Amino acid sequence: MRFMDWLKPGIKVKRWILSAILGILLIAFGLNEFAKHYVYNIRYKAFYIFLNLTGIFIIYISVTESLKSIIALINKGYLKFSLDSRKLENLIYEKRLLVKGPKIVVIGGGTGLSTMLRGLKYYTSNITAIVTVADDGGGSGDLREDLGILPPGDIRNCILALADTEPIMEELLEYRFKDGRLKNQSFGNLFLAAMDGISDNFEDAVQKMSSVLAVTGKVLPVTLENMILKAKLKNGNTISGESNIPKEALAQNSRIHRIFIEPENAKALKDSIDAIREADAVVLGPGSLYTSVLPNLLVKDISSALHRTEAIKIYISNIMTQPGETDGFTVSDHIKAIYDHIGYGVVDYVIANSGEIDEELKKKYFSEKSNLVSLDDKELNKLNVKIVKENLVKTKKGLIRHDSEKLASVLVETIMDRKLFYDRKKIIEYFYLSERLKQNKKK
Repeated sequence: MRFMDWLKPGIKVKRWILSAILGILLIAFGLNEFAKHYVYNIRYKAFYIFLNLTGIFIIYISVTESLKSIIALINKGYLKFSLDSRKLENLIYEKRLLVKGPKIVVIGGGTGLSTMLRGLKYYTSNITAIVTVADDGGGSGDLREDLGILPPGDIRNCILALADTEPIMEELLEYRFKDGRLKNQSFGNLFLAAMDGISDNFEDAVQKMSSVLAVTGKVLPVTLENMILKAKLKNGNTISGESNIPKEALAQNSRIHRIFIEPENAKALKDSIDAIREADAVVLGPGSLYTSVLPNLLVKDISSALHRTEAIKIYISNIMTQPGETDGFTVSDHIKAIYDHIGYGVVDYVIANSGEIDEELKKKYFSEKSNLVSLDDKELNKLNVKIVKENLVKTKKGLIRHDSEKLASVLVETIMDRKLFYDRKKIIEYFYLSERLKQNKKK
């Protein structure tokens, strides 16, 4: 920046420099009066001591706020400042000040969650994925019924998303048998089922598979109990089973009124509660609102921890509405549904798509009774939820998905600017993430 640029309004540095000068003048005046008139009575002495302390306090505030403003200018590119991320990583490890990035807990299930994790692991190894075990359809449902284990599908996807494996290993674990009794069954599901057979419990099996695949972070089932998801429709009928709920809602032409789980008092894992309590950010979604995100929040230990945590809480809105679940929903409708089930105030920010899709794809989705989730800023303001907008659309094999890299970068920037920026203990973490973001954008 040129010298004249520093004189422009909005830099937020000049005001703190002037405040620091004021603090210095107060200290100088107080010390001068002490030196000249040391015979002052106790009241005068107390007054000049107060002036010195006030000056010190003003200088402290001025210096810390000036540093914040300068860091913001560096991050926005107005000031050129570069750190070698490799050296910084070495510093982090050697000094044991922190690990690679912020502590982030993600809660959900389905394809959306694993998609986001693939991008997020670039920025931090402190990821805890809390995954639903309500799935009762497809290969997971078959294994659940045949072997009596918790459904492995969503957990397998999250493990693969966070794994550091060769492409051939990932391809193997995602392979689905085409014939025989194992038709449509995933090898990764069978691998996890086999791990369950040689482990003390399902949690232990997940951790062993994570260890074998060198997973970044931790993947946890939301509960070890045999959780069944049920829904009450607005017509009064009750539907049992995660895979049946959207189908029946469409067939009966009735929206979902509420969902609930059995057992009602299912217990969450202690590691999940600890992770939420210690997190810098808790992320809900992306994923099916009623069948992937909310089932986790209905575990009372999880919702209670979510209300108590000091982490910022971010909801990732779906790009498209889902037939039988969120027909006609706006972004705020998703938040209201969460509030209706577990109480107000568990979302601070929502990250929502602001991009458009081409007309052909829009027609295809419209024929399947699915539309873009519309943004409604006014309603979100009423809910006291701040919105972060970004074009997050990525088309893959004719399907609309979140762009994992862009979503991860937006999420990390939000955590940096709304959480780490205000925590002096996280300053190295802030610089580290800033460098990672710059490297990613160059790529």
